Amino acid sequence: MTGLKDYMVRAIDEEAGILAFAARTTELVEKARTIHGCSPTATAALGRLLTAAAMMGSMLKGEGDTVTVRVDGGGPAGPLIAFSDSRGNVKGYIGNPSADLPLNEKGKLDVGGIVGREGTLTVIKDLGLKEPFVGRVPLISGEIAEDITYYFARSEQVPSAVSLGVLVDRDRRVRAAGGFIIQLMPGSTEETAIFIEEKIKGMKPVTELLDEKNSPEDLINLILPGFKLRFLASQPVNYSCSCSRERLEGVLLNLGREEAEEILKAQGRVEFVCQYCREKYEFTGEDVRRIFESAENPAS
Repeated sequence: MTGLKDYMVRAIDEEAGILAFAARTTELVEKARTIHGCSPTATAALGRLLTAAAMMGSMLKGEGDTVTVRVDGGGPAGPLIAFSDSRGNVKGYIGNPSADLPLNEKGKLDVGGIVGREGTLTVIKDLGLKEPFVGRVPLISGEIAEDITYYFARSEQVPSAVSLGVLVDRDRRVRAAGGFIIQLMPGSTEETAIFIEEKIKGMKPVTELLDEKNSPEDLINLILPGFKLRFLASQPVNYSCSCSRERLEGVLLNLGREEAEEILKAQGRVEFVCQYCREKYEFTGEDVRRIFESAENPAS
């Protein structure tokens, strides 16, 4: 762990038509690893998705807006889900956190291998409207960054360059994590696009840059030297779950009294485990009766 705080920044060059986002998510990804007990490759896969979701959350306009990014690749990791609001609160889930594979032919963690390459990436934006926006694209590589790039191009028609990385140390802890998203707005030129592409090709991997203590602002300045960048906002980003006993009471009510009674008979209690933070919630027979009675006879 670097001891440096996690945060993300946004920048714009209106003249050149460029929007840039960059984030350091080392502590966030380490917390996710600890909660879920991830293998090194699972840590890299989930960490990349959490980092992407954090930056996509910062693109949202409204205070209550949220984005969920789901990857179903058919690999041993199972489904991956990352959820973010517009304030930098991020949480996630991986179906099989112990899934692991040998390093790939480049000597890197085989994220595409455990995620799988036969499936879809789905983005759900809840913008407070009657229906959420849902965009779905086929996976390109399962490596996450290329898949997010393809999503932006295909579903939102926004040319983008996306880089995401997680560096896992020998003791399995997260040493560095983060990434960037560079987007071209209407009016930007092909020359600008080629310049950015070449610049990114010649750069060190994003985890190496973060491990060398480069900040999110440094990342953007390295990719876009000479541009008239205006940094718009900086905000903390953290792993944060909003589950509560009250919310789980709602889940219990949705089960229905009959099913809840059957679970009580079999187990003596009803137990829920939050998939995002692994917090356990137990309801005794007395709790269950009280909850259903309160719902059926609300105080007038």
